[in-house]
Parts: sequence; structure tokens; C-alpha cells
Amino acid sequence: MYRPLIAASALIAGMIAASPAMAAPASGQERVNMVIIYGDDKCPESAGNEITVCARKAEQERYRIPAPFRDTPKGPENEAWNQRVIAYETVGGTGAQSCSAAGGGGWTGCASKFIHDSYAEKKASSDVQFSKMIDAARDKRLSTVDSEAAKTQSDVEDAERAYDARKKADAQAQAAAKAATPAQ
Repeated sequence: MYRPLIAASALIAGMIAASPAMAAPASGQERVNMVIIYGDDKCPESAGNEITVCARKAEQERYRIPAPFRDTPKGPENEAWNQRVIAYETVGGTGAQSCSAAGGGGWTGCASKFIHDSYAEKKASSDVQFSKMIDAARDKRLSTVDSEAAKTQSDVEDAERAYDARKKADAQAQAAAKAATPAQ
């Protein structure tokens, strides 16, 4: 019963370790720092090309076992007898759609079993959703890009106008100096 859960946990841990957010950032890429803070703790500031998102939890949660591990709605003590009987009916299941190594086509039910287990795990997962927090932080950072780009463009255009004005003034000064000098 726990082997598929352990295998799925190992697979998920491997995917998390290989995810781009956890990998060392290449030059020009942003680094994401996900932190859970408690009570009135201060969230670390983002620096440079780093996005820091903080999930705040109550101070009472600091040293407690995380809620998904505390509450076990799917534990054997909370399982109805009807479900136990149904589980016993599938103990010797073989053949198509059984997700077993025995019998022809036993592997065909494994995908649906993994999908079902994945949805059950997602439903029982933590209330912290870092992906949404990262997207919000990224949107906040990108919202300032347009105003910074407009200011930079304005500064460049002002510098070009000043350069053109100096060049025109120099040309006029040279023309006036040339006109003032007598021809020989």
C-alpha cells in the first residue's frame, strides 16, 4: 500500500530537484527564493536578479508538524469498513486495468492509478502555493520595467537633442569664424 506512495514521492522529489527554479541560474536568468516565515518575522529582501517570495504562517505553527502530516484523513483509523472490503477485492486482481505485474495487460491500469493518487495527494497538500506567489512577484517586477524603459528612452532622446544642439552651435561658430576671417 505504501510502496506506490513512496515511489511517487521519490519521483516528485526527483522532479523538484531537477526543476529550473532549483537549478543554479544561468547568466541573465532570475533566481527564485521560496521562504516560509512565521509570526512577525521579516521577509528577506530580493537582491539583484532574485525573486524572494514569503509565505507567512501563524507563530503557533513554527515548531509544529506541518498540517498535511498532522491530519491523516486517509489513515487506516479513518477508513470506512466498506472501503476496506473493496480494497480486499482487488488484492488478487490481475489482467487488464489492474496495475499489477501479474497477468497479461496488468500494467494498463497503472496510469489511471497514478493519476488518481496524484489528485488525492494534491487535495491533501499544503496550503502554501509558491508558484502563484512567484508569478505575482514576477508580475510586480515586470510592471516597473515599462516605466523604467520609458525614462531611459526619454533620457537618451534628451542626450541626443543636446548633442545635436552642440553640433549645430559648433557648425555655426565655425561658419561665423570663417566669415569673419579675411580672404587672402
